[in-house]
Amino acid sequence: MQDKLSVLFLGDVIGRPGRKSLKNSLPQLKKKYKPSLIAANGENSAGGIGITEKVGKELFTSVDVLTSGNHVWDKREALNYLDIEPRLIRPANYPPPCPGRGACIVRDAEERKVAFLNLQGRVFMEPIDCPFRIADQEIDAIRKKAHVIIVDFHAEATSEKQALGWYLDGKVSAVCGTHTHVPTADERILPQGTAYITDIGMVGGYYSVIGIKKEQAVDRFLTSRPQRFGPSKEGFILNAVYLEIDYHTGKALYIERIKMVGEGEK
Repeated sequence: MQDKLSVLFLGDVIGRPGRKSLKNSLPQLKKKYKPSLIAANGENSAGGIGITEKVGKELFTSVDVLTSGNHVWDKREALNYLDIEPRLIRPANYPPPCPGRGACIVRDAEERKVAFLNLQGRVFMEPIDCPFRIADQEIDAIRKKAHVIIVDFHAEATSEKQALGWYLDGKVSAVCGTHTHVPTADERILPQGTAYITDIGMVGGYYSVIGIKKEQAVDRFLTSRPQRFGPSKEGFILNAVYLEIDYHTGKALYIERIKMVGEGEK
């Protein structure tokens, strides 16, 4: 069994353009990085908001794990899908009556176990349970089964994301932020061996406002009226991080920020 395990983690996939960009770009990324496992945030993968079983099954032909966030509830049919698909996880700090689970454990081709934990921030977001305390509870349970743990922290405030990164340093292998759809340039390995980035970014239309049609976003700000948003099909951008982790210690060895841009469909 090899000591080094590698993970490719893609940012929020935005609608059909994001799914198409993911599928078209992955062969190149897999050839270059040869990841042991691939994960992506899929909460906006169906029509630009929410996820469905049909879309989830499509994404699972390319990735091993789907994380999510506050928009995972926006398609009613996702509620049942969360209960029947263990590789689709939602933030663990939603109250217990919510369907689904906040963590999962998957195996790579060498049968090595890797845990993924989903958490959601509370600053400028829903007032749900504390992600710091829930993280401790979840990690204690996960460590009985796996010692490589990758956290998707779906949060708005950079300060809250950084604080959780420091809080979990040495307790998990990586803390990767999602939600803002804008990648940050602060990837690093913290002193106790946890890889960290404030936000991975997104997979979707490049000529857009966080993945939605730019004209719709501009009109919303100009008029302050409710606006129906749709995912942009102009160009494509794929943001991801590549992680290398010591499988036996669970400590991160390397983190690299990835950005691919192209013309895509017009």
